[in-house]
Amino acid sequence: MTTPGRYPTIFPEVTAIPAAYRQERIDQRCYLIDGELRSWDGPCQEVLSPICVATAAGPQRVNLGSFPLLGEKEALAALAAAVKAYDQGRGVWPTLPVSGRIAAVAAFAAAMRDCRDEVVRLLMWEIAKSRGDAEKEFDRTVAYIDDTIAALKELDHASSRFVRADGVVGQIRRAPLGVALCLGPFNYPLNETFTTLIPALIMGNTVVFKPPRPGTLLFGPLIKAMRDTFPAGVVNAIYGSGRATIPPLMSSGAIDVFAFIGTSRAANTLQKLHPRPHRLRLVLGLEAKNPAIVLADADLDLAVSECLAGALGFNGQRCTALKI
Repeated sequence: MTTPGRYPTIFPEVTAIPAAYRQERIDQRCYLIDGELRSWDGPCQEVLSPICVATAAGPQRVNLGSFPLLGEKEALAALAAAVKAYDQGRGVWPTLPVSGRIAAVAAFAAAMRDCRDEVVRLLMWEIAKSRGDAEKEFDRTVAYIDDTIAALKELDHASSRFVRADGVVGQIRRAPLGVALCLGPFNYPLNETFTTLIPALIMGNTVVFKPPRPGTLLFGPLIKAMRDTFPAGVVNAIYGSGRATIPPLMSSGAIDVFAFIGTSRAANTLQKLHPRPHRLRLVLGLEAKNPAIVLADADLDLAVSECLAGALGFNGQRCTALKI
């Protein structure tokens, strides 16, 4: 059992943290709507790190800063910007040639690489990832963007070919679906958010996305890159409580694609708010009961090691963690 007198040996003092990994307070007051970083002077959410440091009063969670608590008005403004930019498929972005959309996404990826150190540091402080895990999440996300670009190039090349089926010759063309609402989880706030946002964008859809509340500050430098690389209204970022911002978006009926990573209960509740749920496209990544199967001839030492890593990696907070 730890006594108060021993806290300094468990929790470091701020001065003991290497300068390269200390995090200055960030009071984020901007959000992205219609190609503009709009200023916010309303209520804000304080961000407390899960990481504690030693102080004279005992261990204290580090206050990282704050971000805007937007409401229904701002959420609907973001939606209106996305609807306008899509313009029933006649907007600049959905009608842009594939090469143009690829160039814009590639430009964003390049700008994102310039933010690597800042985003990695915020991943460490906001959700208590180790440096290695934070770097891995960032690098995997950039690699995912590159792979998505490569996949679209292949799809576009294949679309120029003729396909024969049952005596019919034709070409297969892919078209955007409309306005996508993308919501990612707290445990991989960068990677999982972008695994829905980037494919939606590159195929010509316009997007409204809300970062998870634990993992919001790290999007500050990224929305600036989005503003600089995509046409106005193509990407719109809203912050705040999901209960305050998401139901108005779903109830509007203007969301064409709902991309959500979280619990099935939340997904069911939100999709039922849509006035035309039969027309709503769903891209869902929900919870799972992931089993580990150990066969009779398995190396038990290796199996135990792998099961422990699979169950307890990132404190057991991975959606793919072993549960059975």
